Amino acid sequence: MEEQLWSYIDGTCTPAEEQAITKLIAQDEAYSLKYAELLKLNEEFGTMELDEPSMAFTYNVMESIRTENAMQPLKATINKRIIWGIAAFFIVSILVLLGVAFGSMDWTVRGGNTTFDVKIPQQLDATHVKSFFSGSIVKGFLFFDVVMGLFLFDAYLRRKRDVKQH
Repeated sequence: MEEQLWSYIDGTCTPAEEQAITKLIAQDEAYSLKYAELLKLNEEFGTMELDEPSMAFTYNVMESIRTENAMQPLKATINKRIIWGIAAFFIVSILVLLGVAFGSMDWTVRGGNTTFDVKIPQQLDATHVKSFFSGSIVKGFLFFDVVMGLFLFDAYLRRKRDVKQH
């Protein structure tokens, strides 16, 4: 009943429904009382002023949204695992170089002297350098490169799939 009366007051009903509701209001006392009540309520709604937020409020809300959106890309581009991976690579590289350097030093103590002589070879000959790149070291290096390549390729395909899904 209320829904029909509201559509009648708003003028959104069809002409046939309008005639039927007009007859009901004239003949049925419940309809006429409800119609008077809803009409009075509609007039009160018409006299009310709509509250609007101040321009400063709107500006502040928009600025907070803008700063949140601006902070997200920075958060997404800096991945701490990548930084730790790069740091680990350099730390391991430095440790390996120090190990090779200390391993190739001559640590002998001569005679009864208390002096300690550390002799670092001035140059490495070709056979010494070739021994660093033996078959097992090269195979290990290539295995590591293949695994890392597959890992990066998998990450690339997952990112591409996620972009397509969203």
